[in-house]
Amino acid sequence: QVQLVESGGGLVQAGGSLRLSCATSARIFKNYGMGWFRQAAGKEREFVAAIVYNTRTYYADSVRGRFTISGDTAKDAVNLQMDNLKPEDTAVYYCAAGSRGLSGRSDSYNIWGQGTQVTVSS
Repeated sequence: QVQLVESGGGLVQAGGSLRLSCATSARIFKNYGMGWFRQAAGKEREFVAAIVYNTRTYYADSVRGRFTISGDTAKDAVNLQMDNLKPEDTAVYYCAAGSRGLSGRSDSYNIWGQGTQVTVSS
């Protein structure tokens, strides 16, 4: 049973924007902390942003001020607005859900999406 479905990835030039969306169920959206992680080729998965109770947010230093995480209560989805994209943002982006609240640790999340590719050209 698929519980998290990402969409919105693609190819964009440096300085451009993309909006990722993670669709889930009402049960997960209302009761779990939600996060975005990314994994570039040949690198370990890293934290990007997290949100809990659709209010509290937390960002990695590398994206703070450029990315915005938000919840869409009408669609039970979590969005990641990515502005001023850089080539180093190129990665597969994963949505995740966990019951440990607001966290940047991947082991705090036990439900993962399949990932969506984001490629930023220079």
